[in-house]
Amino acid sequence: MQIEKHISDLLYRYQCVTVPGFGAFLTETVSAQVTGSASSFFPPTKVISFNANVRNNDGLLANHVALQEKMSYDLAVIKIGDFVNEWTYLLQNRDKVVLKNIGEIAVNHEMNWVFEPVNTINYLTDSFGLASFVSSEISREVIKQELALIEEKMPIVLVPEPKYDFSYMKYAAAFVLMLGGVATFGYKLYNDQNVEQQTLLVEKNVQQKVQQQIQEATFMISAPVNTVELSVVAAVENMPYHLVAGAFRSEENASKAIAELNAAGFEDAKMLPLNKSNLYPVVYKSFETMDEAEIEKKNIQKTHNKEAWLLID
Repeated sequence: MQIEKHISDLLYRYQCVTVPGFGAFLTETVSAQVTGSASSFFPPTKVISFNANVRNNDGLLANHVALQEKMSYDLAVIKIGDFVNEWTYLLQNRDKVVLKNIGEIAVNHEMNWVFEPVNTINYLTDSFGLASFVSSEISREVIKQELALIEEKMPIVLVPEPKYDFSYMKYAAAFVLMLGGVATFGYKLYNDQNVEQQTLLVEKNVQQKVQQQIQEATFMISAPVNTVELSVVAAVENMPYHLVAGAFRSEENASKAIAELNAAGFEDAKMLPLNKSNLYPVVYKSFETMDEAEIEKKNIQKTHNKEAWLLID
């Protein structure tokens, strides 16, 4: 069984792929870039990182292996455990763990694991077909000199031009511009509404597929918190984007998680209704647009919870 291939297949579709008992491979989207004096163009891509502290089994990799290899879920977990034992043995003996199309994991002098990703594979499906390229530098001074020589050699002939009264044309031009502006604004308003509706439908469809893969979710509580009676909060209309801190099978644990988030300064933390996986999602906050949710997700992943993820209602 080639476990690297199964991990690579999941990295195309998910932001986090956890190998139980070993660590998690995380992806972050990087925008297109232009670097260097020769203008090197790089398309948008997914940058892969590794977190050895995330080891809980979320069921995603085991389910995928079971389906692709036509085996039971429990057997898939055992097979994955065999690879984890082999990789751990190599790292303990200061050998490298080479994962094809993903990267290499080595050990430094302090016995810490260091991950070096492969940069030849772009896991961002939106960038399929796009490749980096280098644009040659344009020598503008040569063109200016050639134009100057041509102008010096060209004869100059002064021809008197007839004078016409075009004062009425400015009023006609202003009227035409006004009509064009009204039509453009109306079309843009209609198009923006249509695009927003289509985007929300696609995002909901993707989110439903993600929910089907979730079998278990955890939330780390550093100290016991007294039980707080909280009512389940329904999704607010026109705020379909939720930044999730964790999902719980017990409503009591979800209430404790909300109390801890409130104590940490997240006053908008709340609980969503029970989902199809019989879990109670606990969210930091809900948003009206995807852009707002993405900005807040990056901030919280840097300062509070690297495993925070987006739920689209």
